[in-house]
Formats: sequence, structure tokens, C-alpha cells
Amino acid sequence: MAIPGYQTYMLPILEFLADGQTRTAQEVIEAMALRFGVSADERKVVLPSGRAPLLSNRVHWALTYLRHALLIEAPGRAKSRITDLGRDLLKSQPKTVDRMFLVANYPEVAAFVGATKPEGEIPVGALAAAADSEVMSPEETLESVHRQLRSQTEHELLDRLREGSPAFFEKAVLDVLVGMGYGGSRIDAARHLGGTGDEGLDGLINEDRLGLDKVYVQAKRHKATVGRPDVQSFAGSLDGAHARKGVMITTSAFSPEARAFVSKIEKVIVLVDGEELASYMVEFEIGVQRKAEYRLHRIDDDFFEPSA
Repeated sequence: MAIPGYQTYMLPILEFLADGQTRTAQEVIEAMALRFGVSADERKVVLPSGRAPLLSNRVHWALTYLRHALLIEAPGRAKSRITDLGRDLLKSQPKTVDRMFLVANYPEVAAFVGATKPEGEIPVGALAAAADSEVMSPEETLESVHRQLRSQTEHELLDRLREGSPAFFEKAVLDVLVGMGYGGSRIDAARHLGGTGDEGLDGLINEDRLGLDKVYVQAKRHKATVGRPDVQSFAGSLDGAHARKGVMITTSAFSPEARAFVSKIEKVIVLVDGEELASYMVEFEIGVQRKAEYRLHRIDDDFFEPSA
């Protein structure tokens, strides 16, 4: 089964803590995994950023909301214990405990999510309002929005590259490779070869700062899929230059036959399609400007741990 949304854990966590025992975060996570039958493979699923397991992230957010509602307390580092307020809630036998319930009944939670904040002031908890009400945690929502904005930028980059001249694209490709760390400076590391008589080789780049090996580049500003004949022709151009390594980059895609061809030949030819190219451009900030940067912070439990 799919990993339940963070709100699904709220009432089960209270029920798990109902005995009054102090439990570690890992004990709560384990209990929720058993309660909902989360498999071993599902426990390995991580957030898109890779920063944390999805299960622990969602349980963490459920605990966060319960703490803001004062239904549980933290008597120690990464530990949770039910409060009298939490016991009273369980005695009322609620059918469900979710974000809307907590906002409606506990002022501290309303303040946390921004329901009582002045206009224009948006706390982190308000991210939950944009999330799937049953599934995504605020952190997941932030990552989802980031992925959407990045995808939009990457699509716009490809459109601009396709609209530019072939010469501009060839030079842009060399800028990307230098940005990725090949060679040294743009002047020292890469040389634009495109033009009449280039014999199918658009650029030459040092594989390392010392220039111990050279990599030839071919840039194809195509809309149609690049097939095996084009790649095979590039391999022939490498033979003519007595070269062993090459990179072929396109604004479109490579056919399965083209990728199968490079996997069987002795030369090392790397194929980079349009989606990969745009992703590299954003990652290494080539052709884009950093608009804004947001940092996520977590409480440092060590800071609050009593010294010996």
C-alpha cells in the first residue's frame, strides 16, 4: 500500500502514546509503519530531494502538529509523551484528527498555520494549506512547487536554445561543459570548431584542467529525434580526428537504436538529450539567474540537550 499522508497518523499517534510512556521518534515511526502495514521497500522511499525517508518525514509533521496543539509534549531529545489535553481528546472518542480539526479547536495550531496571522505574513506551517489535504506534508509541498518551477524553467531554456542559431547553440554547449567542471576557464578549456569544414566536430574541450585528454563535441539543434545514422557519423568524425572520446548533445532526443550503438562500440561517446541539457543548465546556472533561495531549518536537539 502507499505510505499514508501525514494527517492520517495524527490520531493513531495519540492512541499509541495513550499509555503515558515516553517514546522516541523512531519508536513512533516503527509503530506507525506496523499500524499501516508499510513494507520494507516502502520504508526506503525518500523525498525527491533525498534528504529524508518519506515515512519519517510524514510522521515528523504529524508529531509537529500534535505538539503545537499541546496534545503531546517533548520531555527530551526527539521524544514524545501525551499530555492531559491529549488524554481528554481521546476520551471524547474523535472520529478523526486532522489539520482542519486542529486549526478549528486549538489556537496554537491556527497561529502555526497562519490562520490568525496579519495579512502578508506567511509562516512555514501555511504551506500545508497548498498541499493535498490528506497526503503531502508542508515540506513535500515545497519540494513539489520547486520541481514544477524548475521544470518550467527547463522547458523555457530548451525553447530559447531551439530558437537560437546553430552557432549560438554550439557555443552554449561548450559553456555548459565548462560549467560542469571540464578543463579550466572558458578560454583555456574549450574551443569552438563549428563552421565550414568542421568535419562534424563542433567543439573541442579538455577533459581535465591539465588537458591530458581531449573530448570532441557535436551539438545538434534538432526538433526531430536523433537516430543511429547521425551518431554513427559522429563516431566516424572521431576516427578522422584520431579521437577516443566524444559528447553528442541535442535539443531533442536520441532513438533507442542510437543509444544501443554507443553502448557497443569501443569509443566512449556520451549522448545528452534536451531534457538532460536543460537540467544541467539549471544545476550549473548556465543561461539562468538565481531568483531566490529558501532555506529549511530544523531544531538542533543537541543545542537543547542538558550538558553533563
